[in-house]
Amino acid sequence: GDFESRMGFVKVIKNKAYFKRYQVKFKRRRECKTDYYARQRLILQDKNKYKTPKYRFVVRFTNKDIVCQVFSSDLDHDVCLASAYSHELKRYGIKCGFSNYSAAYCTGLLLARRVNSKYQLEYKGVERADLDVSEWGSEYYEGEFDMEEEGEKGAFCALLDVGLRRTTTGARLFGALKGACDGGLDIPHSNRRFPGSTVDDDGELQTSTETQRKYIFGGHVADYMNKLKEEDEEDYKRQFGAYIKAGVSAEDLEDMYTAAHAGIRADPFKKRDGTELGRWKSGSASRSKEKKSYKVAKKNREDKADDVRKKLLAMGKKSVSAMDWKEEDEEKEEAVEKKMDEEPAVEEDDDEDDDLL
Repeated sequence: GDFESRMGFVKVIKNKAYFKRYQVKFKRRRECKTDYYARQRLILQDKNKYKTPKYRFVVRFTNKDIVCQVFSSDLDHDVCLASAYSHELKRYGIKCGFSNYSAAYCTGLLLARRVNSKYQLEYKGVERADLDVSEWGSEYYEGEFDMEEEGEKGAFCALLDVGLRRTTTGARLFGALKGACDGGLDIPHSNRRFPGSTVDDDGELQTSTETQRKYIFGGHVADYMNKLKEEDEEDYKRQFGAYIKAGVSAEDLEDMYTAAHAGIRADPFKKRDGTELGRWKSGSASRSKEKKSYKVAKKNREDKADDVRKKLLAMGKKSVSAMDWKEEDEEKEEAVEKKMDEEPAVEEDDDEDDDLL
């Protein structure tokens, strides 16, 4: 009592009215999957544009895969126009390393070529292997995406959707962005977050095209492979075991990615080879085309009798063949029919006629 008198009045905040008016957040916000603040600004369209879709270039990462997709939003669902995955790069000669910056670039390039092929757009983008380093950096800011001739189709425009990823300098999602732009998509961006970009003491942005090229063609991976191999052979074998097993050395990386870029531009819809393992670790060549049926066939009387005969023989008892069973049943049926024919028909008394007489 003395403690309560000294404590004074305490207002109850979370009372019954608070809980009655409480509203939970959206499900994907509670699961930390969607940033609705960013999504609202990515999908809202002007009303005077009616149902003109606004496209998003979506980049997502898993532990072993990179997913690039182009989405548009409807009233109650999203529509996926095209998609590309880094595990598809096996078809273009990339044997390992499907989640690094170079793989992200290839995946963005693959998606861009698929979108352009789908909508029959003629814009080919920038081929980095044939471009001199001194010419990098200004190709997206001098009207490159504006077609010179009137009446021609413009480049496909989309907005970068990073989800919940941190947009740090040199992040892999900017590799996918670079690949998509080089493949022919018009994605508004600046040069600020690509690898090698720094801000000097005067506040000016300094970019390094040599660093960007090195990351696109796997040079940073090659440098680390050589460094680790010199420092610790065991760590090198453990960390780059997949590269060693595939026969890929540090010197092979640039040629491997150059050939993959050319293959993607030549055929972005390349089908999976029969020997390539899919999600269930099975190749399409070894997969059976025959449809499985789990319906149990209905047995007739003779088959059931034969099953009983086999069980009796397995138990060591004497039995007859299935045909003997059938003949014995037929003899019984004939005997019953013959007996019915021999018995005279009994006439029933008609009580109603007797009453009338």
